[in-house]
Amino acid sequence: MLMPSIFGENLFDDFFNDFFVPAKPGYAGARPYNGLMKTDVKENDTGFELDIDLPGYGKEDVSAELKDGYLTINATKKSENDEKDKNGKYLRRERFYGSCSRSFFVGKQVTEEDIKAKFENGILIVTIPKKEDQPKVEQKKYIPIEG
Repeated sequence: MLMPSIFGENLFDDFFNDFFVPAKPGYAGARPYNGLMKTDVKENDTGFELDIDLPGYGKEDVSAELKDGYLTINATKKSENDEKDKNGKYLRRERFYGSCSRSFFVGKQVTEEDIKAKFENGILIVTIPKKEDQPKVEQKKYIPIEG
C-alpha cells in the first residue's frame, strides 16, 4: 500500500531516521545532524585554508592524499567497548567501525610538498597555496621539405 507523499516513501523512514540519529546540538527539531567532515574554506592572498571538523577522531585516524590534482581526506574510526562481569560473561559489548572521505580539487600544479596540514582539537587545518597555471610555451614545429 502506498502512503501519501507527505510521509515520503515510507511512513517509518522519518521515524527511524529521527529517532536513531542524534539531532544537531542546539536545534530543537528532530532532523538528523549530518555534519560529518563539515568544511570551512577560507581564501587569502597566498592560498586557501580548509578547516575540516572531525569530532571524535584522532590524528592517527586521519590521512590525506594528493592524486591527479585532487586532495582526498580520509578518516577511519574503530571503537570496541567490552564490559564483562566477574565470571567473564558479557554484560555489554558494543563495536563501532566507520570511515568518511572527502575530496577537493586543488589543481594539478600543486604538489604534496606545497600542502601543509595540522590536527588540533578535532579540527584538521589544511593550507594550500595558490599556484598559477604555467602557460605552455609554443614550440615551432618545422616540416622538412624534400627535393
